[in-house]
Amino acid sequence: MSTALTRLPPNLRLISAALVAIWLIAAAFPFLWTVWGSFKVEADFFSRQDWMSALTGPRTRLQTGGAYTLDGYRGAWIEREFWRAAVNTLIVTVSVTLISLTIGTLGGYALARSGYRYAFWILIAALVFRAMPHITLVSGYMLPFFELNIWGVLPTTIIVLVAINQPFTLWMLHSFFLSIPKDLDESALVDGCTRFEAFRLVVIPVMWPGVITTGLFSFLLAYNDFAVTSMLLSQENQTMVPKIASFLGSIHEEGNVMFAVAAVVSATVPLFILVLFFQRQIVSGLTAGAVKG
Repeated sequence: MSTALTRLPPNLRLISAALVAIWLIAAAFPFLWTVWGSFKVEADFFSRQDWMSALTGPRTRLQTGGAYTLDGYRGAWIEREFWRAAVNTLIVTVSVTLISLTIGTLGGYALARSGYRYAFWILIAALVFRAMPHITLVSGYMLPFFELNIWGVLPTTIIVLVAINQPFTLWMLHSFFLSIPKDLDESALVDGCTRFEAFRLVVIPVMWPGVITTGLFSFLLAYNDFAVTSMLLSQENQTMVPKIASFLGSIHEEGNVMFAVAAVVSATVPLFILVLFFQRQIVSGLTAGAVKG
């Protein structure tokens, strides 16, 4: 890519660099501004008289004695027990990811290697189910969950999120398996492996980047979900996104807006770290899925 850019005319290179810079600023500014504001008091960050107050922090100095304060983080994590929502989010996202990947890898491999026409119709049915709005699907679960007295707890939410996420993982992993030549597992079968041993010892190591990529998207779906978690979880079992919404839903209470700002930063930073840590696997996984072997 760098070689291709050096061959461009100087004017075009300058325009390309300017467009990239503008895009980076536009994409990064909202998050960086939120991070900065999370260390200020509400009167500064949401000042209507002078927006420069968010930078200089006069009321922050007046109220706390310093230019920065951790009151937002302290209020969110300790006073409002945001740490409970973080633990619930970890339980839900890890469970949804592991279950979705387990079912998706087995199902995707079976459909990719199946010679029957029903495999195509299973994928079409999964696609139709995935295209339906989440709120429509959740409404169907409400009555039986209430009747069985299992509404408001984490396991039921995990089950629903897996059901919603499974068509996506099935389609994505199916495409990754199609990119792997059948000769690999057939050679393993000739060497004495069973079908499951060929899948586990030969195929999975080859498509590991695809599994990581699919797992990351499954993780993000559960991590960022609002519709399902807000409707199926009780107040004490909330995950982070509904918890942040509850802060914003009671803005008349002093400090709640800054609790929400601090909580947003706390919830977003792990995502940046996760994507940066797995960036190579994501790129190689997406590339492997796009190019059919």
